[in-house]
Amino acid sequence: MSESRPFIGRGAGFNPPNRFESLKVESPPPDLAEYFELPEPGQKVPTRFYVDRSLSILSKNDSPDIGFTYSINPYRGCEHGCIYCYARPSHEYLGFSSGLDFETKIMVKLKAPELLAAEFSKPSWQPQTVVFSGNTDCYQPAERTLKITRRCLEIFLRFRNPVSLITKNALVQRDVDILKELAATNLLFVIITVTTLRQDLARKLEPRASAPRKRMETVEILAANGIPVGVNVAPIIPGLTESEIPEILRQASESGARHAGQTTVRLSYALKDLFLEWLKREYPEKFNKVVSHIRSVRGGKLSESDFGKRMKGEGPIADTIENLFQAGCRKYRLNETPVRLSTESFLRPQESQFSLSLR
Repeated sequence: MSESRPFIGRGAGFNPPNRFESLKVESPPPDLAEYFELPEPGQKVPTRFYVDRSLSILSKNDSPDIGFTYSINPYRGCEHGCIYCYARPSHEYLGFSSGLDFETKIMVKLKAPELLAAEFSKPSWQPQTVVFSGNTDCYQPAERTLKITRRCLEIFLRFRNPVSLITKNALVQRDVDILKELAATNLLFVIITVTTLRQDLARKLEPRASAPRKRMETVEILAANGIPVGVNVAPIIPGLTESEIPEILRQASESGARHAGQTTVRLSYALKDLFLEWLKREYPEKFNKVVSHIRSVRGGKLSESDFGKRMKGEGPIADTIENLFQAGCRKYRLNETPVRLSTESFLRPQESQFSLSLR
């Protein structure tokens, strides 16, 4: 494992090697360190943005563990910097690292709204729910300025195609006007992810995401505006956060949420090194317990890729977490009715209205 350095406002302490690259950047030997410019511990690492010129915008999913076929990712990488994020290893496909690169080198799909309109305009498109997002947070800090997600929501509304939003950023409140219109014709479901209610832990786990209280406030505001909203208790970190499940569900229900879901942390590829370094740095006294509990849930490993097991794990601890979650849902009357968005009002405008140039 590379030498770790805690950086202000970042989750990852270092850049682990990219598993697809033979060239690896390592720290220089001590006797040569004076000749290199090394980042100082405690310094701020700037975020750099790159234009992503992808020619398609909808990602197709074939996993039976996930209840949707298509997702849309207006960004690649995520400035929230959540140390546990399962999407980190995907940054390696771009030649970057799962570590600091994931949260400081962000690919931006400026043409996302035009690409989405082009997809919906195709005669072959079958209207169905599209999830926003599967591999990033569509309301990460850059969205405040770039407004790509907002412009995409306008396309969803124009075509009357259903959409489900997942975020842990209160910035979603900005778009209540569009969300209300979508909800009015049963085209929208919003999910707010809540990992912990403890601000001290959240600041370390998710350094640039909205504070837990702001997320619950967001649930309340969305519900008050007639927007269907639920919470995702995710990821549950055995030995660190599972005790909070009942209180998260209680607060969510009292704020207006009517649905809840949960997943358990899984640490694949370089993510395991990043998370273990973070855990040892931030909570050394809990290190052995948390690692032991994760391994218990994951069959002695830190990750599980098999369908049917990877989202929640298995074993006594996994069963205890599931029972605790289900009991909370029953107590606070969550998930009493299924979410079914409508495709009946889908509207494909005349081709001339959306002859958009993507060059």
